[in-house]
Amino acid sequence: MKLTNAVRVLEALAQETRLSIFRALVQAGPEGVAAGVIAEAVGAPASTLSFHLKGLAAAGLVKARQDGRFIYYAANYAEMSELIAFLTEKCCQGMPAPQVARIGQAVAACCPPADPPKRSAA
Repeated sequence: MKLTNAVRVLEALAQETRLSIFRALVQAGPEGVAAGVIAEAVGAPASTLSFHLKGLAAAGLVKARQDGRFIYYAANYAEMSELIAFLTEKCCQGMPAPQVARIGQAVAACCPPADPPKRSAA
């Protein structure tokens, strides 16, 4: 991850509601949840929630998919993993990068990206 990308991602998270939304999406898992569930979880009105989700999506932290009349949002675990790897790249007093990269890999393994939902042939 480049420094400019890290700044963009951190900037998106540097607001209480957006950080709460992202944390709720991380906890929800790769399938994501509908906007109404997120609004309930973080106590945000729909208009405010939409604004914040748009900001998180622009930073690459959130993915959206439409299913019928609902839009489901999910955390982008790959982007989160890249940010963690970037932030910890030179930690631990010069630990070699491959060892530090395992932190991001562990996050990615714990939270694999969501596969698109399968539609029935009905």
